[in-house]
Amino acid sequence: MCRLFGLTAAPRRVRATFWLLEAPDSLSEQSRREPDGTGLGVFAEDGTPQVDKQPLAAYQDQRFAQEAKRRDSTTFLAHIRYASTGGLDPRNTHPFEQHGRLFAHNGVIGDLPALEAELGRYRDLVAGDTDSERFFALVTRHVDACSGDIGAGIVAAARWVADHLPVYALNLVLTTPDELWALRYPDTHDLYVLERAAGGPHGGRHLDHASTAGRVRARAGALSDCPAVVVASERMDEDPGWQELRPGELLHVDNRLHVTRRTAVDGPPRHRLTLDQLDAHAAASQTGS
Repeated sequence: MCRLFGLTAAPRRVRATFWLLEAPDSLSEQSRREPDGTGLGVFAEDGTPQVDKQPLAAYQDQRFAQEAKRRDSTTFLAHIRYASTGGLDPRNTHPFEQHGRLFAHNGVIGDLPALEAELGRYRDLVAGDTDSERFFALVTRHVDACSGDIGAGIVAAARWVADHLPVYALNLVLTTPDELWALRYPDTHDLYVLERAAGGPHGGRHLDHASTAGRVRARAGALSDCPAVVVASERMDEDPGWQELRPGELLHVDNRLHVTRRTAVDGPPRHRLTLDQLDAHAAASQTGS
């Protein structure tokens, strides 16, 4: 399945190094499906989004994903894509940018024609073929309708999709220059949050997170003496502070690292998709690691 990783050290701007595809070091890892794309989104000092992303279709692209990427930002958003809709193209690779915000998604949404009809003029924001980018455009539409309230926009968009479209999963992370939101819905895939104290649970330690699947790895020396909040598809280290978001729960981290959690969508999707109902490509995207 796709891997989500978000980090915020707000209001502090820090340097972090990411490896979005660590080279496999065992036969079991080599046997797993390779990702279809990788992406990393940050923000410049003036708040301008900056995204490095690449579909992985050749050896040169694999090298791109394995190279260390050192970036300065207050918020970071990384994504490893296993494609469910849309081909191997930069337009279909996460994170996506709309109205100065960055977004990445893990899941499958059905009936894209109905979703496009609901977008109206916001369909013009969509450059690629994915359900994810279309869902992001729906979020953007509702954020505008809610006078810029991003949390309210995510809730309204997620509830509309849950009521009207076939849904397998809607896990997402959305970042601005100094805030982060994450939604887990429904209970299909895990999503975890860590409110990390300065220096970690024992103090004095830099951040060094790595996924067990050998995908996302992140290091940040500055976090040895300042706190941060991390959201990820899996627990990334042995810190006992990792907590799983509840199904339907929306997490918000503000520009002072204040964390709030609330129920955004109560109950399962009206038209819940099962793995057996997905086509072979989409099903593989939700079970690959």
